[in-house]
Amino acid sequence: MRVTVCETPHAQPAADKTWATLCSHVRDEGTDLLVLPEFAFLEPVWQNEHFDQLQWTALEQEATRWLARLPELKCAHVIGSVPITTAGKPLNQGFLWSADKGLLLLRSKRYCPNLPGAWEARWFTKGTDEFPVFSAGSLKFGLNICTELWALETLGPYARAGVHAVISPRATTAATTERWIALAKTVAVRTGAFSLSSNRTHVDGSCGGVGWIIDPEGIELARTSASCPAVTQEIDLAASSIAKSTYPRNVFADA
Repeated sequence: MRVTVCETPHAQPAADKTWATLCSHVRDEGTDLLVLPEFAFLEPVWQNEHFDQLQWTALEQEATRWLARLPELKCAHVIGSVPITTAGKPLNQGFLWSADKGLLLLRSKRYCPNLPGAWEARWFTKGTDEFPVFSAGSLKFGLNICTELWALETLGPYARAGVHAVISPRATTAATTERWIALAKTVAVRTGAFSLSSNRTHVDGSCGGVGWIIDPEGIELARTSASCPAVTQEIDLAASSIAKSTYPRNVFADA
């Protein structure tokens, strides 16, 4: 399976330019699965301390417009997160879009920071504490949105369920990049699965870009940068199955 991770801005005209470049990259690389950042191409409303319904409604409308453009990618599967209101509750909602089935809602973000610059708990209603396994074609994956990658209690169940990848749309700062990379390698080794992540990029560094593809042994296969905002890698799903039979995964197989 050919997977692509990326880093994307939200401000215009950079967003439209990045979108055009991303579409070309995905088509040229024959991408099967594209991972988008958290709230890709949308305003980072969580930077505002107080929830605003009008702003949230406008954000949902903008998200709908971007979702309608996903067919332009000519890609089989796209994973990301978007703002959605369900039963009157504003959610940070994970999604899977596929060329044959359209939009499928996955799970909504459970673990939300509540601190300056990241007032997520004031903007998003927390989702449930369930972390199911999903499928995109032949790929079995878990979805841990940004901060949820630190939910280490999800790793054992993922390994036992046989996931091929843990996928993480992010909105993380430039200053913490290496900390996130270290975490992603741990996630990959513990689950015996690929770690796939894309990040937003903001000019002020409040989101620092760097998407990654890390293999089940914790080896970094690819990383995005300002000069290379999208990278594609062929991943062998069988490698994940093999990894689960080896140390340290096999120690916990019957836990």
